[in-house]
Amino acid sequence: MPDLEQSLQGLDLGHLKIIAQHWGIEFTAPDARVGVPRLVAMIGDAELLTKVVAELPAEARQALDELINHNGRMPWALFTRRYGPLREMGAARRDRDRPFSNKQASASEALWYRGLIGRAFFDTAEGPEEFAYVPDDFLFVLPREADTSAAYPLPGRPATQAEKDYVILADDKIIDDACTYMAGIRIGMASASIQPHLISGSESRYPINTTVLEKLLITNELLDQNGQLLLEPVRQFLEKDRSESLLLLFRGWLSSPLFNDLLLIPGMKAEGAWRNDPLSARQTIMDFLSRVPGGIPGANEKPTFWSLNSFVNAIRENQPDFQRSSGDYDAWYLVDTRSGGYLRGIENWDRVDGELIRFIITGPLHWLGLLDLGFTSAPGASEPLQASAFRFTVLAQALLNLKPPKGLSKDADNLQLSSGGRIEASRFLPRPARYQLARFAEWEGCKRDHYLYQLTPHSLARASKQGLTIQHLLSLFSRYSKHVPPSLTRALENWEQRGREARFERVMVLKVRTPEMLQAIRQSKASRYLGAPLGPTTVEVRSDAWKKISQELLELGFLIDPIE
Repeated sequence: MPDLEQSLQGLDLGHLKIIAQHWGIEFTAPDARVGVPRLVAMIGDAELLTKVVAELPAEARQALDELINHNGRMPWALFTRRYGPLREMGAARRDRDRPFSNKQASASEALWYRGLIGRAFFDTAEGPEEFAYVPDDFLFVLPREADTSAAYPLPGRPATQAEKDYVILADDKIIDDACTYMAGIRIGMASASIQPHLISGSESRYPINTTVLEKLLITNELLDQNGQLLLEPVRQFLEKDRSESLLLLFRGWLSSPLFNDLLLIPGMKAEGAWRNDPLSARQTIMDFLSRVPGGIPGANEKPTFWSLNSFVNAIRENQPDFQRSSGDYDAWYLVDTRSGGYLRGIENWDRVDGELIRFIITGPLHWLGLLDLGFTSAPGASEPLQASAFRFTVLAQALLNLKPPKGLSKDADNLQLSSGGRIEASRFLPRPARYQLARFAEWEGCKRDHYLYQLTPHSLARASKQGLTIQHLLSLFSRYSKHVPPSLTRALENWEQRGREARFERVMVLKVRTPEMLQAIRQSKASRYLGAPLGPTTVEVRSDAWKKISQELLELGFLIDPIE
């Protein structure tokens, strides 16, 4: 840090006299050039420094202690936001308004007009940044207060009964959704088409979606940066035990700077070239969570529901700048997609920084099985509610210790087949089997944790183009189904030998009252629009020609009702 003489350089003689006045010393000098070294010699006494610091207003002493505990410096924007502004004014106005008087001065001004802090730009990893600092002459003499940053009170309070009236339990369905997403990508489905087939709950404000899944799978190196499958890592992931798969996804989210939670919050859009540090912000939130009873790995406390609002408010009170190292709330360009307005300034802390905390708790930490969520009421179908409470699950302790959690169900279920080619697969069917099955069939949705599929000539042809054979499919059936309908086996083998043997078509049918009437139509100009006979009074017609047929019938003396 600069020393005291460097800190006083550039101050006018009047400012030097104000500092001397606060130190209770007689000071004279013809000008500032002579005055600076003279004043430094007079206020460099350790005993006098101790006396001046002891007489500081309480908030100014707190500000000085925090600077010392931060190795003597803090970003200027953060410091002045916490301890009040330093009002900019010329010498004449300063001497007239006396902003340095104890009654008017902010804590920042109280320190500034005593010469106890300086203001300068220092180099940082993000470039030059302005800091408040304690001159070295004082920093090495003043005692460092005990660092109380790790001894904050509990971050918030337990949830009330009303805040946990309705509960959504965390689960491990994100593993199954990952399998579904990768299978969809493998057969060329668009993300929007995969979304309806995800089975993670959608009751909370932040249900899992394909955008989040893609980022999470890229983070875990299961997809490349273009969103394409990395086949060998995918195979290894699918073959892992469910607990190991869940740990892999959690560890990837926890430790990777590639997963940017802030930019995944619905309702916000980033503009410009600014950058945030998602890993640092995530770690700070996890540190706060570790102070919630039941949240510390190895702790004996029984997990209890904790108020989410009180938790967010505690971070705002104790560490509001947890994701902004410089304390600058105007550097990021985030747009509220609903209003179109920019979310800048400390007044938007709840909308940005507070919302990030809520997203991490009710999004990733819930999806990944660590936190149950409490609500004041059951979420509605049209508008999911914001969670009001959270609680650590039985899986959390192992995951937070980066160990596979115990107690997850095993992948051991079977397929259910119908003779018509309809397939029902539990989410506990071994994932390699479901991944392959999904490549053979058309996807028909989900029902109570079961995936529904239908075999069609189109889906079989698509699988064939990817190198899969009917024998691969029959082997899956043989291994994972208790009963394979013989007719289904024959149909699949016939398709492999001869291709599609039957198909449905939409046709239009003309029905008349008598065979003679149909014969008259066949002998008219309308005959060229007729197709195969379906009976003595019924015939196929071209669907695009019904108006022309109606006109021909009118000329023959027959009226016909128009098609609705």
